[in-house]
Amino acid sequence: MNEVLHFPTDYHSIIERIEQIDAKQYERTRNFVNGAVTYLSPYISRGVIQLPQIKEIIVAKYGRYISEKLVQELAWREFFQRVWQHKQSQIFTDLKQNQTNIAHYLMPTAIEEAQTGIEAVDEAIQTLYATGYMHNHARMYTAMLTCNIAQTHWLNPAKWMYYHLLDGDLASNMLSWQWVAGSFSSKKYYANQENINKYTSKKQQKTIVDYSYEELPNLEIPFLLKATKELKLETALPATKTPLVDHSLPILVYNSYNLDPNWHNKKMANRILLLEPAHFNNYPISKKVLDFILALAKDNIPDIQVYTGSFDSLKNLAPNDNFIYKEHPLNTHYTGKMEPRAWLFDQVNQYHGSFFSYWKKCERYYQ
Repeated sequence: MNEVLHFPTDYHSIIERIEQIDAKQYERTRNFVNGAVTYLSPYISRGVIQLPQIKEIIVAKYGRYISEKLVQELAWREFFQRVWQHKQSQIFTDLKQNQTNIAHYLMPTAIEEAQTGIEAVDEAIQTLYATGYMHNHARMYTAMLTCNIAQTHWLNPAKWMYYHLLDGDLASNMLSWQWVAGSFSSKKYYANQENINKYTSKKQQKTIVDYSYEELPNLEIPFLLKATKELKLETALPATKTPLVDHSLPILVYNSYNLDPNWHNKKMANRILLLEPAHFNNYPISKKVLDFILALAKDNIPDIQVYTGSFDSLKNLAPNDNFIYKEHPLNTHYTGKMEPRAWLFDQVNQYHGSFFSYWKKCERYYQ
């Protein structure tokens, strides 16, 4: 396996990965599947490292001008989070307009089985299953094939990809699929075989997308993509003991999106990783992803206890205690002291319907 596709869980190795970023090469090659991308997304999604933290390290090393493309790409993630903040559960529906030309709401079997006949896509799906990672361009190709060539509604395939991603972030994942499908963008995204070959170092021809861009939107569903299946995605959460709580200390509530080892790391506190069955029933993750989350917590947060149960059941264990947690759209049912997340551009907190309009506001603060 490519070494960069091994994702260590100790904090030292994660910081080392930030320091090894080559911002110049990133700008030139990030769209190529073998380009100099950062491989930080699993740690960003899980809240182990923060976007401002990455920006500070890179800008100190390369300066603002050379670092701008990397910061702009980090801002995409923040943009999706802002949309989620404002639109809440609407991100799981067609957000700006309805997806058109929908044949079904299932999963194309050839996509799920990595049998599309497009070498780069099939290899990317196999890599996803093996490592929990897929290059962003390959994600776009996979979503394009699924939504715009196989004419599948985006939601269930997006859940399939989220299930397998170590960096699974509901906002980034769902809204990216919608962007490709045309329900969160002005038009659908298409890529033909020539484009796929360019960014994946392939020379393949005569595939189901080996057509001109004028022809692609008018294709009938290829026979190869007609077979469908209903997905069965489930998460087997660990059975856990009742946490031991020191009632003289506050309770810091961690979850799969907040595994920040620096959060109140000098404070004496009860530290509990909360795994809520209702959440994982709605948004399942694979065993590989769950094991990764548990390892990040145990390797970096001393004395953390894992608790499988609802927030209310945790609260009932210590109804008079001081609960502290970080703001997040999935935490709206938590009670206690809510603290803000770290933002790249905390001044730009309005809803923006496109990244372009969002970034125009961010630029003034970056410069």
